Amino acid sequence: MHQLAKVDSRHQELTVYEANHLYGKIGKYRFLQFSDHAVQGAIDLRDPKRIVLEYPRAIIHIMERNNPSFDQVFVIGHGIGTIAGHYPDKQFTVAEIDELVVELSREYFDYQRDNIVVGDGREILKSQERHRFDYIILDAFTKDGTPDHLTTLEFFEMTLEKLNSMGSIIMNLMGRTKNDKLINAIYTTLSETYSYTKAFSLPSSDFSEVKNIIVIGSHEQIHVEPYSMAGFIEIQLGQGHIIKDRIQYKT
Repeated sequence: MHQLAKVDSRHQELTVYEANHLYGKIGKYRFLQFSDHAVQGAIDLRDPKRIVLEYPRAIIHIMERNNPSFDQVFVIGHGIGTIAGHYPDKQFTVAEIDELVVELSREYFDYQRDNIVVGDGREILKSQERHRFDYIILDAFTKDGTPDHLTTLEFFEMTLEKLNSMGSIIMNLMGRTKNDKLINAIYTTLSETYSYTKAFSLPSSDFSEVKNIIVIGSHEQIHVEPYSMAGFIEIQLGQGHIIKDRIQYKT
């Protein structure tokens, strides 16, 4: 594994690597890694348009299956811009709190779109027009996980105001599929706001393993084709507590 760049931002350590294997697959890969060693985005240098990681492939299928004509998308958490970069003809607004993440995505991963707003995703979303978006995608992480203020009842109520009548929120979380108090709480809180919710993860016999969990909230029924979900299967999450804001946000 070869290190191309390593920078310390005010939020976390960021490293870009190249390697001949990734998650057991042989190839020529370049990827962005945060301080918790989690891979936040990867490209196949032999086929740069191929989407390497399973979770963005699954999210793309969910978007196209449930609203093939979607156009307006708000993303919190840029990474290397995998999903927004996949749709050059659609209108994406991307919120990223760390300007160095944006710089690395442009220098090492050829992200070319001029649609990124640097700042807190919740505050940026709050300033957007009501009922504008077909999808809101939450893919934001720090070394401590998904920021707390992006998982509360008040935040989910605000996302509902920004989505159109057919809109959905899609969240990429990290956690355990069984007995994870935080994941269960986020899912339960989301269910207080949206009529339909579903959760998906890659199959594993080890329920204690921390992995990507995709959670969706919508006021329309949620449909997927299992063979197009990049290996993700629907899971049932447990009941949790309702998460509320710890501080008062201005409306």
